[in-house]
Formats: sequence, structure tokens, C-alpha cells
Amino acid sequence: MSGVQTLTVAAGDGDQRLDRWFRRHFAHVPQGRIEKMCRKGEIRVDGGRVKPATRLAEGQKVRIPPLPDPGAAPARPVAPRVSEADARMIQDAVLWKDDHVIALNKPPGLPSQGGSGQGGRHVDGLAQALRFGLEEKPRLVHRLDKDTSGVLLLARTRAAAKMLTDAFRARDTRKIYWAVVAGVPTPRMGTVKWGLVKAAGHGRAGEAEKMRCILPDEVDATPGAKRAVTDYAVIQNLGQRAAWLALVPVTGRTHQLRAHMAEMGHPIVGDGKYGGSGQENLGDGWGASLGGEISRKLHLHARSISLDHPVTGKRLTITAPLPDHMARTWKTLGFDEREAPDDPFEDDAWS
Repeated sequence: MSGVQTLTVAAGDGDQRLDRWFRRHFAHVPQGRIEKMCRKGEIRVDGGRVKPATRLAEGQKVRIPPLPDPGAAPARPVAPRVSEADARMIQDAVLWKDDHVIALNKPPGLPSQGGSGQGGRHVDGLAQALRFGLEEKPRLVHRLDKDTSGVLLLARTRAAAKMLTDAFRARDTRKIYWAVVAGVPTPRMGTVKWGLVKAAGHGRAGEAEKMRCILPDEVDATPGAKRAVTDYAVIQNLGQRAAWLALVPVTGRTHQLRAHMAEMGHPIVGDGKYGGSGQENLGDGWGASLGGEISRKLHLHARSISLDHPVTGKRLTITAPLPDHMARTWKTLGFDEREAPDDPFEDDAWS
């Protein structure tokens, strides 16, 4: 058993989660033990209590409590095993790859990271199959909801991860989503500015937890609330029954697009969390259910992302084709992908 020690976050080791930094230095300590030490306040950063997900900065002092000797417990595996089928699946999802960045077309139903109820199969775990000759697996720099498909970026080096993370925080990236919603928003192009605050779920693990929309002038007075802004544009519509939208999350809040669309009265088709049977829309009141196969899966897809390459500085735009269930919906509803401008919000997009 070791004694208490204090380690300084070295240059190049900043801007990563505490638990990941900890496991790099003490590979024999399991994740559950790290989380327990954080809950009990045994691990501290600059004297303060922290969570496993706390991001470290270069130069910070991390207090390490007494730890078991490496031989006292089975060593933590260097990497979980990825099956051949999963390795092929995640490699086939690659849209772009160079020495610094990998872009995936994340399938719907695959979580970005592990967590409560997610099990061990997620992009972060499968990233072991995306090393392509490098020693370290790629790192996620942002996330998509489990049921949302589309462009997801990973960094292949620590330096690229920091630059990409900084770009997302500074809103130097542009993400365009495609969605099918119930009804047709009026006006056909606009901006939603409702704030968002987490509403408690029910059950022991907080199941059904979701985001609740509040008026912008209530945000500052509501504990935990955050401002959220979404631009939307109608690309095509099927009468008043359904519409194909382009959505830009100007801010990046949890479930922002889903909550904003439902609050407008136009929930995203297939969204049982925000567009259940009680949800009405301003069209004919179908909620998020249009019937048949169309209603069984969420119709939200991260269509494209544009950003400056973290090393070359050149503007990079990556586009993801629709998942199978959305491609079938496009065919069923008569929507034509060729009719969509690359960026519907540009001044000359519809000329």
C-alpha cells in the first residue's frame, strides 16, 4: 500500500478527464475505485473535491490517496477486446481519416460513451479498433445521443484532441442536422431561444430524466438553467403532416434539438422521450408518431460538420449519408436529398 502523494499535471496532459489521467498513471486501479475515492473526497485537485469527469489543466496538483500495490490485484487490461464483427462495423463507419482526425458516421442506437444502462458497447470502447497503427486509441471530442446518427469526430493525438475540444467550446465549428418533424413550423425559417433546465426523472436511477424548456428571461433566475439557441429551416414538407428540417445547434446543450422542436409543437418523429402520445403539434396533432415503421426510430441525423483542421488549418467539411431508416422515410415521404442546399442558412442558399 502506497502513502499519500501529490502529482502535478504535466505539460501535454491537460484538458483530459481526471479518471482517464488517473488510469494512465495507475493502471491497476479500477474505475469503480476511482469513482469511490472521488465521492469520499480522497482524490483532490488543488485542494478541492472533484468528480471523475472533471477536466484537468496543466500545472494542477492532484492529491493521490494511499493505493494498493500493483501486484495486490489483477492488473486492469490495457484495452477491452473488440470482436471482429464490431471492429469491421466501426471501421466501415469511417468517413474521413488522416494522421490527426477520424470522422465516423455513427450508427443510430450506438452510444458515444459508456454510462448508466449503456453496457460496454459504445464508440469510445470500440475506438480500440480505430488505432490504424498508432499506439493510443482515438479520443472522442464531442458526443451524439445514442439514437442520433451522423458525423462524430475523434482525435488521434492528444494535441489534436485539445485543439478540437477548444474549437467546439469556442463554437468555431458548424454542425447541421437533418430531422423529420410532425407538422410544419411557421415561419419556415427561424431561431428558437428557450432556455433548458434538467427536469428530474422518476425511478431509482432517475429514468425518464429530460430537459425542460423555459422562457429566456427566466434562465438567470432558474438554478441549473442554461441558455440554448437553435436555428431551423424547412427544406421540404408533406402537406401539413410532416417536414424535413435543417437544424443548427448554436449552443450545444443536452437534448437541445429534441426539446426545442417538441416545445415548438413539432417533435422529431420517433422521439418517444420528447414527443410521446400526449405531444401535439401545430399541424394535425400526430405528435412524434406518423404511424408504421416511420415512427419506430428517431429521425435526427448529424448531416455535416465544418471546422478548421487542427493541424493544417484548412477548412474541412464532412458529410454523412442518411442511416437506412431515414433513407426509407425520405423515399416514403417523397423527399429529395438533391433539393437541399449544403447550408440552407446561407443568404444565397435558395437562389
